[in-house]
Amino acid sequence: MSIEIIIGAVIIMCMRIADVSLGTFRTLLVVQGRKYLAALAGFFEVLIWIFAMRYIVQHMDHTINLIGYAVGFALGNVLGITLEQRVALGYAQINIISLHHTDDIAMKLRSSKFGVTILPAEGGSGGVSILIVIAKRKFQRDIMKIVESVDKHAFITVQQSRPYRGFVHGSRV
Repeated sequence: MSIEIIIGAVIIMCMRIADVSLGTFRTLLVVQGRKYLAALAGFFEVLIWIFAMRYIVQHMDHTINLIGYAVGFALGNVLGITLEQRVALGYAQINIISLHHTDDIAMKLRSSKFGVTILPAEGGSGGVSILIVIAKRKFQRDIMKIVESVDKHAFITVQQSRPYRGFVHGSRV
C-alpha cells in the first residue's frame, strides 16, 4: 500500500471528524433555537462532507478509505460531544431534593451567587422542598460540587432549559 493511499484515508478521516463535530454543534444550536448559527454550522458541515464523499467515490477501490471514513465518524462523535460539553452553551435547570439540608444548600448556593427558588412539595415520606437553580451550563459542575459538599445523598436532576421570557441572571459571579 502506497503512502498516497494512506494519506488519502487519513484526510478522509480528518474531514469526517470535522463534519461530525460540526454536526454535533449544529444539533445543539437547532435545539436552542439559534437558527442563523445553526445554518452557518450546517453549511460547513455539509461542505466538508461533500468533499469527503467525492474523494471516497473516486477512490472506492481502496478499503482503507472506507475504514478512514468510519473511524472519522466515530472519532467525530467523541470529539463533538467532548467539545460541546466544554463549551456548554445554553442553560440548565437543576432540581435538588434534600431531605434534611434544603436551607443549608440554598444558603451556600446563594452565597456563591447562584439564584435558588424553593418550592414546597409532597413526597412518599411526607413534605419536602425542591430547590430549583437555572444557570448557564458552564456553571453546572460548580453547582453540583456545592450541593454535594452539603448533602452527598441529595436527589439531583438536570435538564436543558431554554428561557422564554423574563430575566435569568445565571451566575452573579
